[in-house]
Amino acid sequence: MNNKLWQSLANSWKIPELRKKLLFTAAMIAIYRFGSHVPVPGVDVKALDAFFQSGASGVVGFLNLFSGGALNRVAVFALGIMPYITASIIMQLLTVVIPKLEELQKEGEQGQKVITQYSRYLTVGLAAVQSVGYIFLFKSYHALPNLTVVKFGLILFTLTAGATVVMWIGELITARGIGNGMSILIFISIISRVPGGAQKFFEGSMSLVSQIGFVIIALAVIVAVVWITSGERRIPVQYAKRIVGRRMMGGTSTFIPLKVNMAGVIPVIFASSVMLIPVTIATYLPGGQNSWFSRAFGPNTVAYIIGEALLIILFTYFYTAVTFNPIDQADNLKKYGGFVPGVRPGRPTAEFLDRILTRLTLPGALFLAAVAVLPWLLYRVFNVPFNFGGTSILIVVGVALDTMRQMEAQLLMRHYEGFLK
Repeated sequence: MNNKLWQSLANSWKIPELRKKLLFTAAMIAIYRFGSHVPVPGVDVKALDAFFQSGASGVVGFLNLFSGGALNRVAVFALGIMPYITASIIMQLLTVVIPKLEELQKEGEQGQKVITQYSRYLTVGLAAVQSVGYIFLFKSYHALPNLTVVKFGLILFTLTAGATVVMWIGELITARGIGNGMSILIFISIISRVPGGAQKFFEGSMSLVSQIGFVIIALAVIVAVVWITSGERRIPVQYAKRIVGRRMMGGTSTFIPLKVNMAGVIPVIFASSVMLIPVTIATYLPGGQNSWFSRAFGPNTVAYIIGEALLIILFTYFYTAVTFNPIDQADNLKKYGGFVPGVRPGRPTAEFLDRILTRLTLPGALFLAAVAVLPWLLYRVFNVPFNFGGTSILIVVGVALDTMRQMEAQLLMRHYEGFLK
């Protein structure tokens, strides 16, 4: 099996188009990681280290995980991709509420370009607001000494511009690289924290039994994520025979693959982002991480975990409805002479697909929510000393599988044997 894997990797490198996409993605990732290590001017690094080592285990530590450690250096890319994700969530929700945005979404590619442009403007605004919050937060911990108006403006501009560049890098990866740019950047950010987490894991206060238990649970979760992500129900479709000119067309059989987890890791990313918004705002208020709101609703609290699990279920159904429209699917089948055996074409087919998809999405949504609860269990049972739990595993494994599938499609188009069986 290892020989086949290496052969597939060699085949992917032989394809010029795929090789360019891989090299371009690697170059964008290198720029992103470089910007995550360049601190903004006027930062007291020693005070920052003391702050993160002593008390930044709550929401700030969680945000630091998604920024790939850029936040604890107040780097140029300290805000990471989170402002862009938050803006995308807001725009997707507004398309359901505002009729004009809904009309734009139905216009196809041109309408989507306008919505994307609105998302970019909103990203810049959110990044500016978040930058102001971070400046006041770190100033309260003496990490920004001698903060003048000019220095305040410089740091604000640098962090906002950094978030804009990260957004641009993510869009470039989506357009010219391999995989979804937003997901790839979060994937890289989480992976970059693994060496430090592994060091804390082995040098921490966890007992040997707890370490073994944690490793077994982590491996079991990875296997379960791969299994659920790959699971699908195939709806058989038959195409009637038609005479076009002098040729007989149709008469073939195929299927519609309905995935158990059609939304992928997007609901997990969206739910984490939404839950972090009020907690992040509370961090900037008097009391900071020690305020009653932060203690009650911060990461790894019961309220936070329950809220995140419910939002994951909600976003799973929402994003599945956005990506797969049973009515459009039924209309396309009817237009090209296709039908599901035993189901009448048109509206009955749409109702049939909607019923199957609703029942199929439920176990996928519950699974995502259950895995998201895992970090809380790990902290409570095993006293894990770092922010790397179920949400991180879901994102890492899900993004890796999606990226592999895109490479798989490129290989199969050119008659090469793919990665996945």
